[in-house]
Amino acid sequence: MENGIQIAIDGPAAAGKSTIAKITASKLGYTYIDTGAMYRALTYKALKEHIDVYDDDALSQLLERIVIELEPTENGQIVRVDGADVTDAIRSQEVTSNVSATAAQPRVREMMVEKQRLLATSKGVVMDGRDIGTAVLPSAELKIYMTASVEERAARRFVENTKRGIDRPLDQLCQDISNRDKADMERVASPLKQASDAILIDTTSMSIEEVADTIIQHAEKRKSR
Repeated sequence: MENGIQIAIDGPAAAGKSTIAKITASKLGYTYIDTGAMYRALTYKALKEHIDVYDDDALSQLLERIVIELEPTENGQIVRVDGADVTDAIRSQEVTSNVSATAAQPRVREMMVEKQRLLATSKGVVMDGRDIGTAVLPSAELKIYMTASVEERAARRFVENTKRGIDRPLDQLCQDISNRDKADMERVASPLKQASDAILIDTTSMSIEEVADTIIQHAEKRKSR
């Protein structure tokens, strides 16, 4: 998109990044890229092939030979690995419990960053993840760091899981998210952190539409510069 900009959205697990990024992209007519789904897809494939999620070399070799596709549709994004639809499978508890380990591997992140930058070569893109503004798109015109309380994020994940038929107690989800935050923030390769020029948005007491509209307002200001 000729007059579009790059929007990088980062933040911890269950902060609402993907949902809000999709809405923002749709309203602006931009391309949406879910980087978290890419790491989940690799994790899913590694588990299926009994590959150690802490083995950077084995994971890197796996990433070299598989094809991960993100296909936008009217009903949401479809994620495919080697042509197979894994959209629901990558949201399983097993994948969720292992994706931090996969994402922490230095070579895996290096390769993923290359793939993600290629996907964002054109303007008019909304990309969400944990290192978009700091590593993947450091020159993005608009950077957002989205967060919310652990309790609010756990409640959101509980609702998502219920819709998917995943039974996990709320208190366990709080612990899961706290553990995920710690792993993401303390990893050596591209740790989760707010970019120095990112706008902080605490979504704890905001609706999805309110957050999306706030980002769009910032985007319109950036476009007019």
